[in-house]
Amino acid sequence: MVSRSGVLLKSAAAGISSKLAEILVCPLTKQPLRICEKTNSLISDSIGVSYPIVDGIPRLVPADGTILQSDQDLNSSDSPQTNSR
Repeated sequence: MVSRSGVLLKSAAAGISSKLAEILVCPLTKQPLRICEKTNSLISDSIGVSYPIVDGIPRLVPADGTILQSDQDLNSSDSPQTNSR
């Protein structure tokens, strides 16, 4: 039991799993989100909003989203993972 807790904590610190990211969508547009590992967030490219990932849990509440100011912010991601439905 203790060893499983350690595994869960390690994975929570690393962000979310790619399987979970594949099914998550923007709460406002219902469009796919992409993972930005640099900022530890999920980005909605369709409206330019970044949603934080806190302790491995995506916070997809619209009030928690941050509007990205420039195209550079929108495109800054070291992980070009996008969801396709």
